Formats: sequence, C-alpha cells, structure tokens
Amino acid sequence: MEYRRVGKSGLKVSEIALGAWLTYGGPVKSREAAEIIKAAINEGVNFIDIADIYSNGEAEKVVGAAIREFKRSDLVISSKVFWPMSDNVNDRGLSRKHIMESIDKSLKRIGIDYLDIYYCHRFDPETPVEETVRAMSDLIQQGKILYWGTSVWEADEIEQAVADAREWNAYPPSVEQPHYNMLHRYIEDQIMPACIRHGMGITVWSPLEQGLLTGKYNDGVPSGTRGAETEWLSEYLTDENIAKVIALGKVARSLGITLAQLALAWILRLPEISCAIVGATKIDQLNENLKASGIKLEQSTLEEIERILSGGSA
Repeated sequence: MEYRRVGKSGLKVSEIALGAWLTYGGPVKSREAAEIIKAAINEGVNFIDIADIYSNGEAEKVVGAAIREFKRSDLVISSKVFWPMSDNVNDRGLSRKHIMESIDKSLKRIGIDYLDIYYCHRFDPETPVEETVRAMSDLIQQGKILYWGTSVWEADEIEQAVADAREWNAYPPSVEQPHYNMLHRYIEDQIMPACIRHGMGITVWSPLEQGLLTGKYNDGVPSGTRGAETEWLSEYLTDENIAKVIALGKVARSLGITLAQLALAWILRLPEISCAIVGATKIDQLNENLKASGIKLEQSTLEEIERILSGGSA
C-alpha cells in the first residue's frame, strides 16, 4: 500500500481507503463488515470513512467495534455531519448547535476520543458559512477533531469557507470529498483547481460508480447488486456508458489488470488526489481493489482511456 499527503497538511492516508456508505450497518452484516475492515487494515489501509447518516448511525457503531483491537493512532477515522438524524428541527444542517451536538454523538457511537477528519457532508444554504467555519475550528481547538473538510461543495462555497477562516483566524478546511470517477468528472473544471489553490486534499467517493466500472452491469443488472437495490446508478446505467465500460475492460485486459484496478489507477494518476474511497462487501473484492495502489499508467494508456471516455474508439 502506498500513502499520500492530504493536500498540504502533514496527514497521510492510504491511496485506497475503505468507506461505509450503503454497506456497513446495513446490507452487510456486522460480523462480515468487521472481517472486511480488519482485513483492510492488515493490508495497509489506514483511512476508514464513515458518516453519521450511514445506516442512521449504525455504520459508526460497526466500524467502532471493528477497530477496537487496533492502535488508535495508526488509523485515520473520519465522519460527517449535515443530514437529518431525527425529526428535530435542529438535528440537521451545519448550525453550531447541530455540529457541536453531532460530534459528541458520533464519537460515542464509534467509541473514540477524536476524529482525524470531520466533513461537512453538504453545503448548508440556511447557515452562514462563518458560523460553520468557526464551529469546526472550535472543535479542532477542543481536540475533538484534527482536521475538517467539505463534501460535495461547489468551488465558490469552498472559496467562501477559506476566506471566512482567514478573516476570523480560524482553521480552514483541509480536504474536500467529492464524487469523482471516469464517468463523473464534474470536479475537474472548478472544484479541483480550488482545492489545489488552497492546499486542500481530495478524497473521492464512488470511484467505481457503485460497481458500474467493474463491468458487472455489462449484461444487465444482476439481482442482489447495488444497481438492483438502489436508485443511485439509474442515471449512469446507459447504453453509452456500458459501451465505454466494455471498451475500458479491453484496455484493462491488455495491461493484465482488472477493470476496477484500471479505474482506480486512473483516479490516482493525479497527484492532487489523496485517495480513492472504495466500498467492499466481500474480502475478495477488497483485495482486488487494494492491488490498484501503486499501479502507474503509461501516457499512451491514459490517451487511449481519454479517447474512450470522450466517445471515441479504443
């Protein structure tokens, strides 16, 4: 496993991180999840990404139970705050009240004293950015979190957070967690440059587009898969994208690697990317993904991939 700095900070994370979205505390049983988490750590994964909303707090509990046998300082644990956790009108968003109350609940569920990274899980248009920035900075001062970040924020929202932090001599965000992969490249135009400009790391989620970039949907949607059980993939399961995935699969086979490994290595081609966060429901799946760390793609391969993604032929 290779490791990268999170932006200009001193924090280092494994190139491949493990995420708990749509898996732990939900479809994957606790015992199976624990086995996968422990296997990942034993293979060099040091970053585990959670959120309070994942399975309504259950993912935090599952991860917390699984990591107890490991040395806390060896791990980088993140969680997130924003989405409603109850019907209470204040149990949502990025107000100071919600942030301060949510961090204590997350720490209790995970069973740890601090988070390495605490993400604002979306932008909150109802709360002044200054209020959010100062609350997150205060959590760093209190030792409850070490760094804070944004997730799925627009470039101008990131800019505002950095500007407010400078004005109030507060800690600015150190990392953004966006949706990014071969089929979803929205961040390249403005968000990625903003992160680079401010020295923020980029920890991407859904690097395999919920399995689409593994090729398992090339011949339809098998029962029991995420494509069959969730609506997240509906806009990406198109004939055009399937054709691209099939062509990318040929490129991967020519290199002697899997399509998933190709897709992850393509993301990690960029030095500004800190890591790719993968989900795993089986240890074999996890091990395949972990092998993407360290794969370097030749320029000719990157150009061939670009032709495929832009609609050309391989």
